[in-house]
Amino acid sequence: MLFIAILIAMNSCSADTAEGSVDNNPIEALVTNYSYNDSELSIIKLINEYRVSVGLNTLERVNHISSKCEEHNVYMIENNVVDHNDFVKRSENITSVLGAKKVGENVAYNYKTPEAALRAWLESPGHKANIEGDYTHFGIAVTTDAATGKKYYTNIFAKL
Repeated sequence: MLFIAILIAMNSCSADTAEGSVDNNPIEALVTNYSYNDSELSIIKLINEYRVSVGLNTLERVNHISSKCEEHNVYMIENNVVDHNDFVKRSENITSVLGAKKVGENVAYNYKTPEAALRAWLESPGHKANIEGDYTHFGIAVTTDAATGKKYYTNIFAKL
């Protein structure tokens, strides 16, 4: 039983969605530059290949969304958590800056490869619903915690 609890804690992920609504805060600047690492490029390709295999459109990557994903990974690493804290704020930003009508988010932790993270997401109904959702664009960040070597994944989907 302890082994199962440790396994779940070591390989966790979760999903969240929100319908967009614009807040009255000043709009942040659009982030146009983002440098994708090999893991990020791989998971982008894997998600789009999966979507095509089930008859869905491919998603266009958006640097601004990926930057929001990276900010969340940094937050999770700094706070030693895996969660959706401030998802509403990220969603509102993407709605305000990009005009998103709908936003969803998947997070994961401690998967060594993009294939393993995607496999785990597809085995979870909430994550799979986001991956197969009515979205047009997405962003991804895969950030390695320098202290532990473990990877944090944030994947945000948007319908623009």
